[in-house]
Amino acid sequence: MLDTIDRNVPVSFKQLVAEAPLNRLFAEALAEGEFDDFEGRTIRLEVNGGQPGITIGFWAGRLRVVESPGEATIRGSLAAFKTLAERRQDPDQLFFQRRLVIEGDTELGLALKNLLDSLEWNLSPRRLLFLESV
Repeated sequence: MLDTIDRNVPVSFKQLVAEAPLNRLFAEALAEGEFDDFEGRTIRLEVNGGQPGITIGFWAGRLRVVESPGEATIRGSLAAFKTLAERRQDPDQLFFQRRLVIEGDTELGLALKNLLDSLEWNLSPRRLLFLESV
């Protein structure tokens, strides 16, 4: 069912829903140039089974949702992504346990994983929905 929904959601809607919260979430790291090494690169995040997914790129100091397969793909279950986002488990363990998998340009995927692991970020719904400042 998620696959059907995802295929029918236009990228413009995904951009509207995801870009602003992502850029707010990582505003400090973006301002400090932490994402500069990812300029012009794309990474796809997918739930097991190939869908749903979202491809994120970095251009001109902003994270952007794009229509692309991505140079690297990080794939896993919703539970694994939630565990990663909530920082309840070391990201390396999620990959060693094969709960998350990197395909394609693994060097790019590992660089992103390492960057996200090094950053302090707060996934609170209040911050993502404009109710709390960064």
